[in-house]
Amino acid sequence: MNIKILHDEMTVQSGIKDLAQKLNAEYKGKEIVLIGVLKGAVMFTVDLAKFLTMPVKMEFIKLSSYGSNTCSSGKVKALDLTLPDLSGKNVIISEDIIDSGHTAKFLIDYIKHNYQVESLKFCTLLNKKIRREVDIDSDYSVFEVDDLFLVGYGLDYDGYYRNLPYIGYIEN
Repeated sequence: MNIKILHDEMTVQSGIKDLAQKLNAEYKGKEIVLIGVLKGAVMFTVDLAKFLTMPVKMEFIKLSSYGSNTCSSGKVKALDLTLPDLSGKNVIISEDIIDSGHTAKFLIDYIKHNYQVESLKFCTLLNKKIRREVDIDSDYSVFEVDDLFLVGYGLDYDGYYRNLPYIGYIEN
């Protein structure tokens, strides 16, 4: 498999620090609940949390929208949606990539329907707007990306390559 580097490790970390600075300014003096979507967002969520200066409670959920190894099914399955009571909390959802938008919409709608949160923001490491199928966008994106098959830094191909410290793409 031929993997080309799109964003090296230093660029990824720098982008995450920049996002953290924005969140630190916006939530200064407040507490947040940071919800990471497994498995893809684990590295992004953990690294983002390291740079946040406010009190942070971390939660993880597991959703899936992929039918095959390479394309979204358009249907979101909640594999583990166990969350504490989020009522009255400032909630930030952390996702590895938003492409079709189905997972983001599902999760935002789920939280809005089940909790009376103080605030709700959606941040993503990668925003692939060209693939959007539903009318939704992230509040914060670290990188805008083209329609490439991305791996590394949490993103996988058939379960592999999540451990790469950079974001790459598979070249055909």
